Amino acid sequence: VWSVPEAIEYMKQLAEFKPWFIEEPTSPDDVFGHKTIREALRPLGIGVATGEMCQNRVIFKQLLQQGAIDVCQIDACRMGGVNEVLAVLLMAKKFGVPIVPHSGGVGLPEYTQHLSTIDYVVVSGKLSVLEYVDHLHEHFFHPSVIKDGYYTTPTEAGYSVEMKPDSMDRFEYPGKEGVSWWRSEEARPILEGERI
Repeated sequence: VWSVPEAIEYMKQLAEFKPWFIEEPTSPDDVFGHKTIREALRPLGIGVATGEMCQNRVIFKQLLQQGAIDVCQIDACRMGGVNEVLAVLLMAKKFGVPIVPHSGGVGLPEYTQHLSTIDYVVVSGKLSVLEYVDHLHEHFFHPSVIKDGYYTTPTEAGYSVEMKPDSMDRFEYPGKEGVSWWRSEEARPILEGERI
């Protein structure tokens, strides 16, 4: 994690490349740090994004009220459910801050596509940029689908995060001998610190 002065200095060095924003440039709960960075980078045309580590609407409220962010990177899997997510979507709309959902782990793209659709249809009326990590989708019954660079709106009922039973058995912790990855020979050297 960069300190506030480090984040400002490093981003000044990158300004010639015209980045849209810097993601989580300092401790994610440092509201005033993000505000200071945003104010320093605004003349350079570089935005500040954060939110993927926020677990409830309160920290988002503080970030938005203080004018600390240009982009709201909500992570639906860290939030306390759909109601918390909707509260953040509505606050971001009120403050004119676009949503660019974080979705970098197992199942996050599956969940994020639905909440982005809700944001588009019900709240902001604006298309958003979505992170997409193209791995581990094989563990889901209805994984997200990208066509021509766009998420396709899911047509199946639910949130698309229903995992296949074999995957759940394989990655259950501590799991069953002979089934769970955690008890496999592949896992042993990693878990015992012999390799990373």
